[in-house]
Amino acid sequence: MVTIKDVAKAAGVSPMTVSNVINDHPNVRGSTRAKVLEAMARLDYRVNVAARNLAKGSTGTIGLAVPEVNSPYYSRLAAAIIAAAERRGLRVSIEQTASRDNELDALSLSRNRLYDGLILTAAGMRQADAERLRVDHPVVILGDRIFGAPVDHVAMPNLEASRAATRHLIERGCRRIAFLCGAVEEVDTSSLRLTGYRQALAEAGLSTDPALIQQVDRLGMREGAGRAREMAEGGLDFDGVFCVTDSLAMGVLRGLADAGIRAPDQVKVIGFDNVTESEYFIPSLSTIDPDHDGMAERAVDLLLQRIEQTEPPTRQQDFIGDFSLVIRESTGG
Repeated sequence: MVTIKDVAKAAGVSPMTVSNVINDHPNVRGSTRAKVLEAMARLDYRVNVAARNLAKGSTGTIGLAVPEVNSPYYSRLAAAIIAAAERRGLRVSIEQTASRDNELDALSLSRNRLYDGLILTAAGMRQADAERLRVDHPVVILGDRIFGAPVDHVAMPNLEASRAATRHLIERGCRRIAFLCGAVEEVDTSSLRLTGYRQALAEAGLSTDPALIQQVDRLGMREGAGRAREMAEGGLDFDGVFCVTDSLAMGVLRGLADAGIRAPDQVKVIGFDNVTESEYFIPSLSTIDPDHDGMAERAVDLLLQRIEQTEPPTRQQDFIGDFSLVIRESTGG
C-alpha cells in the first residue's frame, strides 16, 4: 500500500506537505501542490478517508436506527433523512432495531460504530428508559415523545392530526367510527392518536364506544385485513375506520372488500403516514401526511448542532412537525 511517505519521497517534499495538500491547506504553493498531486496520481495513492476523519475527530457519517427497514413508513423516513443529510455533506448508516433491546444497543454502541451522532426512532423504549438516553455522544430521538428524555426530540403531530382525521370522517357523515391501533401503552403512537380520536368525537358530541377501539398485535396490512373481516363478520356496527398507520388502513380496505363491504359507500377509511402506496390503492386511501421531509430536516439539523457544539450541552429541544389532510377516494374524495 502506498503511504504518505512514499508520495513525499516521489514529490521531493516532506510528509507534512503531502498531508497539507490532502487536507486542502491554504498555505501550500501552487507549484508544490501540483508536484504532490502528480506524485499521488503516478503512485495511485488513495486517501484513507476513515483514518483522516478519525484524526479530525469526525467521520462525516451519522447513524439512523429504525425498527423496520422494509416498512413503507420507515423506508420513506429513511429516504428523507438521507436526502437531508446529503444536502449537509453527510452520509447515513442505517441499522434495523426491531426491539427495545436493540434500540438500547444502538444507543449505547453508536459511539463505537464510527458515527458522529445517532438519530434513533424509539418505538420500543418507554419512559422508564429515559435515563438510558444520558449518553456522551449526540443523539436525536425521532418519533413519539419520551417525556423527560435528556435529548433533542422530533415528534409527529399525533394529537392534532388524529383529531383532524376523525373530524374528517365525522364531516363525511360517519357516526360509528372504529379506531384501529396497536397496544396502548404509556405515551406512544397508539395512545396519542387515540386521545386525538376521542377529543374529536367529544367535540362533535359523540360518545366513545369501547367496542370500536380495536387493538392489533402489529400495525401491518395482514393485521388490518384480518381485523376488518372480524369486525364485519362479528356484526360490529361501524361506518368509518381511522387507522393509526396507512399499512393498517390498506389492509382494512382489503378486508372490507373480502367481506363484501364497499368503501367509501358503506364504510369510509382513513390512514396516517401518506406512504406512496396509499395513492395507488383502489380505492385510493385518504390519509394524514405528517411532513416527513420537514421532520427529517429538523432532526438532521438538531443532530448537527450537537455534533458541532463546543460548549456544555444546553437544554434539549422538542419539535413537533406539521401535517396536512390528504383526501382521496376511501372517504369519498
